[in-house]
Amino acid sequence: MKKIVIIPDSFKGTMSSRRIGEIIAQEASDCWPGMETIRVEVADGGEGSVDAFLSVLPGTKHQLTVQGPYGEPIQSFYGQMGDTAVIEMAAAAGLPLVGEKLNAGQTSTYGVGQLICHALENGARKIILGLGGSATNDGGAGAAAALGVRFLDSEGKSFVPVGNTLHRIQHIEMHAAAERLKNVSVVAMCDIDNPLCGPQGAAAVFGPQKGADPEQVVQLDAGLHHLADVIQRDLGIHVLQLPGGGAAGGMGAGAAAFFGAALESGIDVVLDTVDFDQMLEGCSMVITGEGRIDGQSARGKVIAGIAQRAQKKNVPVVAIVGDIADGAEQMYSKGVSAIFSINRVALPFSEMKHRAPSDLRQTVRNVFRFVKLAKEIQL
Repeated sequence: MKKIVIIPDSFKGTMSSRRIGEIIAQEASDCWPGMETIRVEVADGGEGSVDAFLSVLPGTKHQLTVQGPYGEPIQSFYGQMGDTAVIEMAAAAGLPLVGEKLNAGQTSTYGVGQLICHALENGARKIILGLGGSATNDGGAGAAAALGVRFLDSEGKSFVPVGNTLHRIQHIEMHAAAERLKNVSVVAMCDIDNPLCGPQGAAAVFGPQKGADPEQVVQLDAGLHHLADVIQRDLGIHVLQLPGGGAAGGMGAGAAAFFGAALESGIDVVLDTVDFDQMLEGCSMVITGEGRIDGQSARGKVIAGIAQRAQKKNVPVVAIVGDIADGAEQMYSKGVSAIFSINRVALPFSEMKHRAPSDLRQTVRNVFRFVKLAKEIQL
C-alpha cells in the first residue's frame, strides 16, 4: 500500500467529514506505517462547504457582517483560495439562522449577495456558490439586488423582492450587476434537479419545511413563475424548467439568470477544485462513505461521484457507511468495490450515534486488517 485517499461525506447527526477522515487516517497509519494518506473533507454546498475546501487548499476564511434572512445584521463568512471564493448561501440565508421564526415568504438572500460583493472586492474572479439549507423562497432576487440588479414595480420604483412580493416585479435591469460580474465565473453547487415551479418545484417541495402552509405554497409558486416570465422577457433566459432551478428556494434559477452561473453537481465541483484526478495517481485505494447508502446514492451523490472518477483510474473504492439500505448494490456498477456498515449491534439510532466514532474505528481497523491479510496471501 503506497497511498490512500480518504474522502468521506459526513454522517449526519453523528460525525463530521473531518472527524471521520481523522479516524480513518489514524487507522491507516497504524496498519501501514509511513504510507501516504490524503484527507479531503466533503460537503454538498450546504453547511461545511467552506471548511471542506479550506481543508485541502491554502486560503483564508473571511468574517464579515451582512444582512440575515430578515434583514438583521449577522456575522457571516466565506472562504477564499487565491482568486476563487467559496460561499455557502446558508451562511447568510440558512434555516438555522431563523430558528423557530419560519416564513419563506418574507426571508431574503440579500446577505448572500453581500458575501459575493465582498469576495469580488477582495479579488475573486471565480465564485463557487453552495446551494443548500436555505430559509428563503425569493428566487435569488435578494442576492441579485445586493449585486446591483434593479427590480422595478409598476410605478418604476426599485425594490428588493422577497417570496411574497415577487409578483410585483414588472421589469429587471441588469446593467450595474453585469458590469460588476464582468470576467467573473460563477459555479453553483447543486445536488437536486427540481425545477423552479410546479409539483416538484421550490415552493411545493421545500416550502413547507420553511414554514409555508398549502395556501402560501400556491402563492410562492405563482411568484416564482412570474419571476421566470419576467426573466425570460427582459433577459432572454429560460429558467422555468432548468434542472436544479428550484434549489434553495429558486436560488438555482436566480444564480443562472442573474450571475450566469453553471449549475453543477456538488461533488463534481469539489473533486475538480481539489484536483482529485491527480490525487488518484499512484493511489492504492480510496476510502469514502456517508451516513446511509441506498439506491438513491447512485444518482450523483458523493460516493457515486467519487467512485466513477476512481473507476476510470482503476483505483478500488471502499465505502464505509452508517446504514446499508435496499438498492445499495447499484453502487457496485458505479465503481464501488465493497461496502461496509459501522453498525455493530442492533440498537436505536439515539443510542448508536454515541457509539459511532468507536464503531467506525473498529470497522475500519477490521477492513484494513483484512486488506493487509489478502495482500500477504495474494488472494
